[in-house]
Amino acid sequence: MRLASVADLGALVRTARLQLGLTQQRFADLAGVGRRFVSELESGKPTLEAARVLRCCAAAGIDIFAELRAQ
Repeated sequence: MRLASVADLGALVRTARLQLGLTQQRFADLAGVGRRFVSELESGKPTLEAARVLRCCAAAGIDIFAELRAQ
């Protein structure tokens, strides 16, 4: 899935969390972040700490890939 915005990533995390049957608090506990952080991520806040975002993605079972575009 190609993400066009931070909001897209947040929506994907929310979808994964709900599929796992987890509340924001339980998910936050598993990811090692606060519930407010999860809420802000799911809302698409663009200024979140990247390391925590990646921990949330890992906890949600989301793999992140990056590659250079062909020029």
